[in-house]
Amino acid sequence: MSRASFRVLGYAGAFAALSLSGCNGPVNNQQGHMPAQPVAFSHAVHAGQYGLDCQYCHVGAESSRHAGVPSTSVCLNCHSQVKTDSPEIQKVIAAVAAKASIEWVRVHRLPDHAYFNHASHVTAGVACQTCHGKVEEMVRVEQVEPMTMGWCLDCHRKTLAREETAPVPSTPRKGELLALTSGSPLPEPSKTPRILRPPSDCSSCHR
Repeated sequence: MSRASFRVLGYAGAFAALSLSGCNGPVNNQQGHMPAQPVAFSHAVHAGQYGLDCQYCHVGAESSRHAGVPSTSVCLNCHSQVKTDSPEIQKVIAAVAAKASIEWVRVHRLPDHAYFNHASHVTAGVACQTCHGKVEEMVRVEQVEPMTMGWCLDCHRKTLAREETAPVPSTPRKGELLALTSGSPLPEPSKTPRILRPPSDCSSCHR
């Protein structure tokens, strides 16, 4: 091998080492990632001790690709009256007064080339804990699952093999609330269980 080839290999090795040195875990895997947040929000207190529903704050989870991060005004639905003297709540109050957003640090992040839709999973009856772990026990949120392609595919294939069904909707579907206000008859909710058919082909997640 020529001296030039050795030099190219050396540069490639050095680049790979520098790239990997910036990772706090395996490549493409942020398992164990548990960053500090600008406000010390405890899911253990809110979702665990007080039993708040996840979708009270993450309102997009059932109807959107993204679960969403609650606005600061949502926090003040309770904290305009509760623990207003807390230094952490004071940060939220100050942000609302300044009409500013709190810069939460993202914990779970899939690669840009991977498509994921929260709504399709939530409406299929997949519990938040399936992907996010026991969030209701976390003082600081941590990524507990690898969230790799193989991990997702394994869940899809097991669900398909078990022929699981989606829960029958127990709340009005889209358009039904409008029917209620207009005086039109409310459609009967579907009683037929929907067999889950999670895909495992490439184009479902790589669009």
